Amino acid sequence: MFRARTRGGQQAGEPITGVFSRDMATLGPVGVVVERNQLVPPPNNTGATFNEFPAFARIDQGSLLAARRGQSQPVWQVIDPITGETVTRVGTSGIYATPGGGAAVTGMANLPAIAGFPQFLVASAATGGVADVKFDQFPGAPAAFDGSLVAFKGNYAVDGAGQTGVFYRDVTGTGAPVAVAWSGQAIPNAPGAVFGSTAPPSAAAGQIVFTGLDNEDAPTAGGIYLARVGQPGFNTLVGIGDTVPGVTNASGTTLNRIGEALSFDGRRVAFWGAWGTETRTVTLTCGSEGNAAVIAACIAQSDNGSGTTTREVPLHQGIFLKDVVTGELTLVAETGAAYEDFLFWTFSGRPPGAGDGDEGDAEPPRWRSSAFVAGDAGRVAFKALKSPEGDDGASLFGLFLDLGDDFNPFEVLGEGMAGTLVDPLAVDELGNPLPITAIAIERDGFRNGWLAISVSMASEEAGWAGVYLAQVPVPEPGTFALFAGGLTMLGLARRRR
Repeated sequence: MFRARTRGGQQAGEPITGVFSRDMATLGPVGVVVERNQLVPPPNNTGATFNEFPAFARIDQGSLLAARRGQSQPVWQVIDPITGETVTRVGTSGIYATPGGGAAVTGMANLPAIAGFPQFLVASAATGGVADVKFDQFPGAPAAFDGSLVAFKGNYAVDGAGQTGVFYRDVTGTGAPVAVAWSGQAIPNAPGAVFGSTAPPSAAAGQIVFTGLDNEDAPTAGGIYLARVGQPGFNTLVGIGDTVPGVTNASGTTLNRIGEALSFDGRRVAFWGAWGTETRTVTLTCGSEGNAAVIAACIAQSDNGSGTTTREVPLHQGIFLKDVVTGELTLVAETGAAYEDFLFWTFSGRPPGAGDGDEGDAEPPRWRSSAFVAGDAGRVAFKALKSPEGDDGASLFGLFLDLGDDFNPFEVLGEGMAGTLVDPLAVDELGNPLPITAIAIERDGFRNGWLAISVSMASEEAGWAGVYLAQVPVPEPGTFALFAGGLTMLGLARRRR
C-alpha cells in the first residue's frame, strides 16, 4: 500500500492523488484504495469529497485492515430545526479504515458534539472530565492492527488550551475511542513530571507502543511506553536516563533523546536514540519544488532569507531494539566510524491561510527531523548517512540491514549506486544505469520477512522511481550480495523526465 500522485489521468489533465495497493502474491494490477474527489464515507450529509491524504497509509501485519488520514470538505451540516437554515458545516479531517480489505469506513472524525456521533469525541479521561470535547486533528499516521483496531495521535483543546494524546478505537463498532496517554498525565518513570507531548503510536498483537515526553524540543523526562488493549495504564519500556549498552563517552552514556517513529512487531520495538552532550552542525536548504506557500515559509524562516539554516544534532546517536518480553535493550548501530547521522530533515506544515500545506498538518511549518527504521522479528532495516570518506568530505546515505547478534549491519543500497540493482528499467535514453538519488522506508515497511522500500533514480536528463519489495534471506554467508538483486518492482511512481 502506498500514497502516490499520477501525471494526468483526469479531466483537464489533473493528476490523480490517492492511496493505492497491489497484491504482490498474485502480481495483479495496481488498485485504487481511495483518491482525491472521492466521496467521504458516512457520516456525510453534504456530499463532501476528499482533497488530500496526509502522511502514509499503514496496513495490519495480520489482516487486510488498512488505515490512513484524510482531509476533506466539511462532511456534516447542522440544520436549525425551526428555520431549516444551515447553522454550521463541520468535519474536515478524519481517519479512514478498510476492515477486511472492504469498503472504507470512518474510524475517527473531527466532529463536534452533534446528535448521533458521540463515538468521535475525546474520551473524558483525557479531558479531566470535561464532556463533549472534539478532536481538532490527527497528526502523523494511524496504526492499523488486530483486524479492526486503529491507534492514533489526536490533538484537541480543553478550555482553550491545546492538548494531545494517544488513543485507539474499534472501527467496526460505535464505541468511543479509548484514551491511552495524554497531556498533563504523570510520567511513570519520572516522579513529578507530566507528558507535554506524545507521538503517533505503533501497534500489534493487542499492544500499543508510543513515545511520550515532558518537552518535545528539550526532553528531560519521558520515554517509550507500552499499553495493552482492554487494560488500563501502561508500562515503561525505555526511559530518558536509561543506560546505553556497550558505549563509553565522557559526556554521558544515558539516553537523553528518543525518536518518535517506533517500529513494533508485537515483540520488539526498533527506535532512534541519542546520548552525550556533543553536537555537530548540519545545514538545511529549502526545496525548490512543491507547495509554493511552504517554500516561502521555509525561506522566511531561513538565515537572512538565504534559504538555508543550521541546526545542532547529537553527535552520539544509535538505532536500538527493545525486546518487550525479555527487557533486553540492544544497540544495533551507532554513529562513528561507519555512520555519521541517522536523522533526515524535511520542512513541512501548514502556513497560515495557505490550505493544507505539503503534509496537510494543522501545525505551523517548520523543519522536522526523523529517523527511518523498521523492525521485524529481531531484524532491523534503517537509513543512515555514511561517515565521509576521502578528501572531499562528502557524506552519502545508504539503506542498511541488521540480521541479529551474529552479523554486523550491511549496506543493501546506497546513494550513487546503479538503479538497475533494483529495477532494470532505471536507465537513461542510452541505456546507462541511473544513479540512486533517494531511498525511503516506513516503520511498518518490514513485516513477516518482507521489506518494502521506495527508491528514486535520476540524472540531469532522466528520472525513474518506484516502490519495491524483497524477501529478506535467511542469514547465511553469501546471500547478502544477492539481496538487492532480489528486489521486485511493485509499481512505478514517476516516468522519465
